Formats: sequence, structure tokens, C-alpha cells
Amino acid sequence: MTFIAKWLIVALAFLAAAYLVPGIHVASFYSALILAFLWGVVGLLLRPILILLTLPITLLTFGLFTLVINGFLFWFLSTFIKGFDVDGFLSAFLGALIVSTITWIGNRALSSE
Repeated sequence: MTFIAKWLIVALAFLAAAYLVPGIHVASFYSALILAFLWGVVGLLLRPILILLTLPITLLTFGLFTLVINGFLFWFLSTFIKGFDVDGFLSAFLGALIVSTITWIGNRALSSE
């Protein structure tokens, strides 16, 4: 049950990012569900590899470079998911920041129950 709740939170976070950032477009809730699933897969498979490869710059920026990695992964998803468009890196960066923040808040609310 918590997997489905977390999945829905991430999907709603993508819809919120599309609403708040002018350069992000999500076609439907179905597209947001697919995005949420693939965001998890990309975060599980690609993100650790990218963090390891960019470890020196991540350490120099005290971990803030992971925000840039999240932005690139956000932008990467827009290249092959139909119904999800991101106009540029700044939009992707802001969208990833919004999705991460809403997901963090939602997961904290779920864990406190």
C-alpha cells in the first residue's frame, strides 16, 4: 500500500512541477504515473553511477552537484517519454527540485502515520 501511495505522490509532484514551472509540460495523469515509475527506475539505476563518476565535483560543492545531476536526469526523461516535455535545463533543474521537495514532504507525511 505504501508503494502505491509513494508512486501517487511522485506523480502528483510531476503535475505540480508542470503547473509551477512554465517550461515543463505533462500531458495527462497517466503520463505522470509513467514518469513517476521511470523516475524511480532512473534514480535507482543511473543516479548512483552518475554520483560516483562525479564524486570529486560533488565533494567540492558539498553535495550540491547532486541537484545538477537530478536536473539532467529530469531532462533525460523528457527525451523519450511521450507526453512529457521540458524546454531547457533551467526548467529541468527547477522541476527536479520541486519534484524532490514534494516527494520528500510526502514521504515524511507517510512515515509519520
